[in-house]
Amino acid sequence: MSQAIDEAALRRLFLDAHTHNKWQEKEVPDGVLHELIDTLKLGPTSANCSPGRFVFVKSADAKGRLKPHLSAGNRDKTMQAPVCAIIAYDMEFYEHLPKLFPHTDAKSWFTGNADKIKETAFRNGTLQGAYLIIAARALGLDCGPMSGFDNAGVDEAFFAGTTYKSNFLCNLGYGDPSGVRPRSPRFSFDEMAKIA
Repeated sequence: MSQAIDEAALRRLFLDAHTHNKWQEKEVPDGVLHELIDTLKLGPTSANCSPGRFVFVKSADAKGRLKPHLSAGNRDKTMQAPVCAIIAYDMEFYEHLPKLFPHTDAKSWFTGNADKIKETAFRNGTLQGAYLIIAARALGLDCGPMSGFDNAGVDEAFFAGTTYKSNFLCNLGYGDPSGVRPRSPRFSFDEMAKIA
């Protein structure tokens, strides 16, 4: 039977976790990024479609290509962050379903159905982006997820010639607590949920 994780883990993942805006000058090793992908890819997606695609912007050259597409409020903190993950989704994810969901012809569910492709790619790619945040926290990284960028510009700079579309960005590294803002209010249970 499944058991709840301990309080320390719950605090690391949710209760004490904050969005980070300032970063320590501490590198994120490539091995940690590989471990991050190997962890998040195990989160569920519909029909195991796994449309999430990720670029870890780490080098000075890559940051230089990303910088002009960031909103003014996101530029400095992203350039300071050790890594900025571009969370994207593949609009041709269904081409891989014979490998990822081999027990039935799931590819035929999507072929020629543009609306279903877009909806499934976006929904499940977003899920995988959320898994990235939780997995990163579990592996000891801090996160700064954000919108505030030019999707078309990022797609041209990083995904030209592919079927990938950017969704959101997430700075990764070891946060500087001095840049953490007080937690914003959240809804109560009754304001956001009900038991039917």
